[in-house]
Amino acid sequence: MLNLKFVDGLIPVIVQDAKSREVLMMAYANDEAVILTQETGYAHYFSRSRRKLWKKGEESGHYQKVLQILTDCDEDCLIYLVEQKGAACHMGYISCFYRTLSGEMVGTKVFDPEKVYGNKGH
Repeated sequence: MLNLKFVDGLIPVIVQDAKSREVLMMAYANDEAVILTQETGYAHYFSRSRRKLWKKGEESGHYQKVLQILTDCDEDCLIYLVEQKGAACHMGYISCFYRTLSGEMVGTKVFDPEKVYGNKGH
């Protein structure tokens, strides 16, 4: 692995659909998450709010198969190019970027988060 630059133990990860290049989400990973992603081929992240490692899709079944990992020139940010199963957003949208600053909904909702997560407050 290159000399990735983690800040407070984390590195930002931008997630893009490998075919369309649509930005699906942004999350953080620690070194363990990056290694697990490389070893398993499925996206792993570190939750800042829950303070734990997590595999995308472990609750929803909406996994991300990672086809390629890119780093920027400063080695302080990653891009995961993925095949997304289902939706990337825990709010039920294909992409986490489903609304404009004015609140206009521009994304496609594909599942009801209450039915998937219940009252867990994702």
